[in-house]
Amino acid sequence: MTLTISKFRRLLPLLPVLAVTVFTVACAPLTVPPKSEYPVGRARLVLPPGAWQDLGTSEEATSSPAGRTPLQTRAVALRGVQGEWLAAVRVQTNRTGDLRGSPQGVGYCPPQQDVVVKDPADGSPVRADCLRFKLWASSPKWLEKNRPDLGQWMASRQIALSTPYAHVSYRYVTEAGVWVAVDALVDQRLISVRPRNNEEFLVAGLPFQQWAYDLAQAVRLSAGMVDGHLAIPPFPFPTPTSRP
Repeated sequence: MTLTISKFRRLLPLLPVLAVTVFTVACAPLTVPPKSEYPVGRARLVLPPGAWQDLGTSEEATSSPAGRTPLQTRAVALRGVQGEWLAAVRVQTNRTGDLRGSPQGVGYCPPQQDVVVKDPADGSPVRADCLRFKLWASSPKWLEKNRPDLGQWMASRQIALSTPYAHVSYRYVTEAGVWVAVDALVDQRLISVRPRNNEEFLVAGLPFQQWAYDLAQAVRLSAGMVDGHLAIPPFPFPTPTSRP
């Protein structure tokens, strides 16, 4: 009995180490889930499921009545099962919560040929609520002519989406100076169905239209949240398993 107690006493100093070791092994995750949230300025970007890749941030500024308003842009892109690019999203927000009012004429949201334009702010000079979307943004030279900045950015990052792809642009600015702008280029297979007849052709773009509306609503909600929580809505259709 004395020998048994002696051996037990010699083990006592090791028990905390053994306990910690066992606890650590038991609680260690078997896999590390992909990151689905990224900070961008005053906001928190939350992405839908998928193999998203962070493309980093950049710093910009815009003029406001109280001076220059610093902004930050974060870009992310979605890869498919074969490593191809399926979507690219850029989000721009106030760099901090220091709001300085909206820039003059920020609500300018003119019509655009072959693009659906929605402007609930009705051209307000002090706030913006400008949504634009085009299902066939991969039409020859369309991006180059209408959004050369976006085309140049994609070229600089060597991002080439499979065609056809769609484009959504949304800018929301409050009179107080909350600023959120989003650009999204998305493989059509994620947001539309390929029509097989005239009837399907007439409704093929409805899922994309709804996704654009949902994106705009997510941005509006983000502007009113303390942490700027911006949840990009899930795409209507699953990630394709093969190239187009």
